[in-house]
Amino acid sequence: MKISYRQGGAPADRPTPQRLRRLALRAPVAAALPWGASGLAAISSGVQANTAPTSPRVLTVAAYPALDLIVRDLDTAWREREPGVALRIVSRSFGDHHAAITASFATRKGLPDLMAIEFGYLARFADSGALADLSDMISPDTDPDHQIVRYAARQARFGRRLLAIPTDIGPGVTFYRTDLLDASGVSTDDLLGSWESFVASGREIRARTGSRLIGHARDLKDAILRSGLDAGEGIYFDARGRSSLTNERFERAFKLALSVRQNDLDARVPAWSNDWSEGLRRGRIATQLTGAWFGGHLAGWLAPATTGRWRSATLPGGSLTSWGGSFFAISAASPRRREAWELLKLLAFDPQRQIDAFRRHDAFPALLAAQQDAYFSEPLPFFGGQQARVQWRNIAQAVRPISVHRLDPLAEEIVNVELDRVLMRGKAIGRALEDAHRMLERRLARVPR
Repeated sequence: MKISYRQGGAPADRPTPQRLRRLALRAPVAAALPWGASGLAAISSGVQANTAPTSPRVLTVAAYPALDLIVRDLDTAWREREPGVALRIVSRSFGDHHAAITASFATRKGLPDLMAIEFGYLARFADSGALADLSDMISPDTDPDHQIVRYAARQARFGRRLLAIPTDIGPGVTFYRTDLLDASGVSTDDLLGSWESFVASGREIRARTGSRLIGHARDLKDAILRSGLDAGEGIYFDARGRSSLTNERFERAFKLALSVRQNDLDARVPAWSNDWSEGLRRGRIATQLTGAWFGGHLAGWLAPATTGRWRSATLPGGSLTSWGGSFFAISAASPRRREAWELLKLLAFDPQRQIDAFRRHDAFPALLAAQQDAYFSEPLPFFGGQQARVQWRNIAQAVRPISVHRLDPLAEEIVNVELDRVLMRGKAIGRALEDAHRMLERRLARVPR
């Protein structure tokens, strides 16, 4: 995927990677409905849900949870800034949202004025030609190259075009249970020294406590693939847009994921499933490799009764990476581009709004000024008094920018299928990666240059 899992709702409502793919396959049904049509989840400010979206006094914003709530939180500020323009916020589930936008791009009809885009979809949408170039709109106060975390700002640029603005980011971290490490005699240095020592520590944890190291072996694969990338390189494609699926990084990720499975170190449960949630709550899963935003979920609703037992750290081996992130883009065909830009400025360049979104919705700020707020220095009781937000900020500011490719979602799908064949059917790793590489190269050959 890899996506920002900040959707609202109970654990059972959280999308697994498999469910997201099913939602995407169903998307043409949802996409056939106009943005803001009745029957969709629409949060309207000053207008009814069935008001015609072409009204010159309505600004349509498409978002997925919890970005829809962050936009809704701006209602009062927006009314003061643009009293004659009402907001219509159209909210769909993560998968349906992106699939509906994809369908609208294909027909060039019915696009919202302002739309949320998750990092993994950014390159695909950038290639559509349907996003407005924001280069002429920026000023010194709204220049992402100077106001926003460097790696995220770079991800929004495609050549000379600025096609989106990042609003929240996901510094990659390791969340781990100190009680399980203590009970197994594993030190933090043992756990985090390298990817290999991470797996070796998992064997000790399993042997002495019965708990698994991670929820699913795929989680380890994802973390390794995101690590050790050179500037300009992508997760699945090199700087020249060629498949990277046969390089050492993929081989290492598959080998260690297989070692996890062979040693019974993963619970074999996907993220956001009920079994996964229970594993985190009951100490059956010792670690979670993910974005920093996940800390709020652990403390807030996933495992609040485990206060003091968790800590946050960099990824094994000191790996620095990002894990998801949200962007907002303006439709090139929108007749309300000025109003859309005004709302985007509130979302992306207002420090207090960014901190409010972090406090309420775990949306880690992309804005550098927001990262200097005193909120970052507060000790977190859930993490044993650790100043974890300072750690996350330091990671975010050190992450190198990587490239995105329009076929990234497809590449991830192909890689996950082949990994499953390795884990469940005993397919040789070399053959699996070669097969994945050939399939991706065939799709690349059909992509217009």
